[in-house]
Amino acid sequence: MKIKSKVLVIAGSDSSGGAGIQADIKTISALGSYAMTALTAVTSQNTRGVQSIFLVPPSEISKQIEFTSKDIKPDAIKIGMLANTKIINAVIKSLSIIKVKKIILDPVMVAKGGTRLINKKSIKILRKKLINKVTLITPNIPEAEILANQKINSKQDMINAGKKILKLGVKNILIKGGHLKSKISYDILLDKNDIFVFKNKKIKSKHTHGTGCTLSSAITTYYSCGKSLKKSCEKAIKYVNQAITYAPEYGKGYGPINHLNSIDLNKKFR
Repeated sequence: MKIKSKVLVIAGSDSSGGAGIQADIKTISALGSYAMTALTAVTSQNTRGVQSIFLVPPSEISKQIEFTSKDIKPDAIKIGMLANTKIINAVIKSLSIIKVKKIILDPVMVAKGGTRLINKKSIKILRKKLINKVTLITPNIPEAEILANQKINSKQDMINAGKKILKLGVKNILIKGGHLKSKISYDILLDKNDIFVFKNKKIKSKHTHGTGCTLSSAITTYYSCGKSLKKSCEKAIKYVNQAITYAPEYGKGYGPINHLNSIDLNKKFR
């Protein structure tokens, strides 16, 4: 398989392999691109929850971003967990140095089990300084509620929240609708001019650990290869739905999805 593009991931690690930078690398690789990383945090976790979080010093995060990009320039960047203001400011400074245009931000705020991964001061800095510098942000409903400062209970609420968040300077926003209590899953992409609704039958499964990380990495990968933002979102949503459908059912809590669902091995390796 010929490598299609180069993607730099700035995110935290998940020791259980289902989310975080591990999910990002698996997704990017499975979709045919080359993954590079800048680690922001080391977490000890499993499918039941997060036990501990160790933050990488901001100066080391900057070194990873800048030194890697100086040698192998990424076609696109995916940003995940940024736990505090110093880390966010370090990432912003490094982004201004390496000058990559295609940037997807997954504003990771709360883990699947409920553990808060970012403090309130950091959310404020993220809203004011970072989200207006990226191409797309991909919040789930709880994250969109925080950014828009409103409750979301319906598809129309998602649209209204998206419009509010656009006023913060966001260029494009994809609000993920998996938390809505409905048989249909709505993911809504908004920019200043258009609204696109991706409608899919909701898959009943508790094995959804890492879906947010995976979706944003899949979008980044498709986008890095030259596909439009809308097409990248559409294909990434399909990829994640397939990954949930074929989840390996590991762990006693929220299990991981199957990142390798896109790979069809050559017959001689079967």
